[in-house]
Amino acid sequence: MIGRITGTLLEKTPPTVCIDVGGVGYEIDVPMSTLYNLPEMGAQATLYTHLAVREDAHTLYGFSSAQERSTFRALIKVTGIGARTALAVLSGMTADELASAITQQETGRLTRVPGIGKKTAERLLLELRGKLGPDLGTTTGGALSGRDDILNALLSLGYSQNESQSALKSLPEGVEVAEGIRLALKSLARG
Repeated sequence: MIGRITGTLLEKTPPTVCIDVGGVGYEIDVPMSTLYNLPEMGAQATLYTHLAVREDAHTLYGFSSAQERSTFRALIKVTGIGARTALAVLSGMTADELASAITQQETGRLTRVPGIGKKTAERLLLELRGKLGPDLGTTTGGALSGRDDILNALLSLGYSQNESQSALKSLPEGVEVAEGIRLALKSLARG
């Protein structure tokens, strides 16, 4: 496995770059966020890489950080998400923004990425929950995961992200899920 490459940047042909390492030019597919952060042609560049081996091709993908690479690896494990779609997601948002969208269950943020429809966004939210970022909302234990359950219940009932978030703010700390949903619905009915 090729985990990292450092060499001279020879070409930038979106979404591919070519880096010369000891006389060998490696063609590496990168998200646009990584492409924009690369130095000028002829300068030294370092990329964290992921090698995908298929029957018909060996493709090298490059990322500006180890976090971005691990996010890519999590994305390609999701059913129906290939490497091209994962690159599109990382081109449209940073790894931190994606982790935040997953934590907050924000379908709308994901559907803004070209190639991600509502069903794919929902699959990403479901399959990546708890897999991206440091703890993804589990640092305070039950209270936060209970709030996540309340938020998901409100979203599944058809309330918008903003309505659901404002209803959550009105809830007392440590409220049980069932009671929290009841209070949030009461708050939304008044507002």
